[in-house]
Amino acid sequence: MTVRSEGRASRPGSASGGTERLGLRARHERLVFARLRTSQDRFADAITAFAGTMGFVYVHAVWFAVWIALNLRLFGAAAVFDPYPFGLLTMIVSLEAIFLSTFVMVSQNRQAARENVRADLDFETNLRAEIWAVHTGKALGLNPQEIELHVQEIIRQSRSALESGSDVPPVAPDSL
Repeated sequence: MTVRSEGRASRPGSASGGTERLGLRARHERLVFARLRTSQDRFADAITAFAGTMGFVYVHAVWFAVWIALNLRLFGAAAVFDPYPFGLLTMIVSLEAIFLSTFVMVSQNRQAARENVRADLDFETNLRAEIWAVHTGKALGLNPQEIELHVQEIIRQSRSALESGSDVPPVAPDSL
């Protein structure tokens, strides 16, 4: 079987990549989303990724311990630069918390956008599969309306079985 697309003939599934010659491309969510990322997005993601690790906790634990040790005169009075109650440390930690929360929100917004891209690609894939299934069914002489009614009935049975909480599988294999 030969398929024509954009004036070219190719054999689907051939070693030369028939689907690629047809102009069909499977798009991966990571690739689509990577093209949308800016340098600011990468920076925010890097900070958020580091802030969510134990390394971040260890760095801060050491930083706070050294800061407090210096300012409690454990290394002499000359080393003190932020005496108790550590007003400068409090201000720095507060500013850090403000910025970290902002970076987390930026990353969450980007994650939501990524989920939207994934949902769009899933919809596109599902639509392609449905169109191909209808065309394949028609080629086999099946009635698409009859099959759709059957599918809707199985979905209804499945939902009612799930809602009732029974141990019976939502869809019996022999009902397909």
